[in-house]
Amino acid sequence: MAVTYKYFGAPDGATAARVPLSMRPEELGGDELGQGMFTRIKPETMAAMVLTGIEGIPLHRVPPLELVVLHPDYAVVKLPTTVVDPLRGIGDETVGAAAFIWSTVPDRSGPNDAFGVYRLLNEWQDFSRRLHEAGHQPYCLVWP
Repeated sequence: MAVTYKYFGAPDGATAARVPLSMRPEELGGDELGQGMFTRIKPETMAAMVLTGIEGIPLHRVPPLELVVLHPDYAVVKLPTTVVDPLRGIGDETVGAAAFIWSTVPDRSGPNDAFGVYRLLNEWQDFSRRLHEAGHQPYCLVWP
């Protein structure tokens, strides 16, 4: 069974919990930021990718996600703000180094190709800037 993840921004958990949960990915559209991010990358993997590659945090020290809503058909989780904050102030060289570091971390899931990780981190940089400008926090809607 494939799982879909939509990352989005919301000012608080109550707002995030009201995401239109019955809709399919193609119907969800944007969020308060104008556009969310659909991916097959787990939120735990995204958190680990950023914190390990950019912040230098060991994989076993990556903080857990906070569950906002658990329903038989979906879940909404809140990512730690430490997952998007480090991306705002860095340049391409740091993103490239982080992508390389993540591509060499043993025993982890997610993209293995350094260029694929680089592209994903660039998307997260844009997402991070939009979250910051809106004063929002990062969330992820998960459903089969």
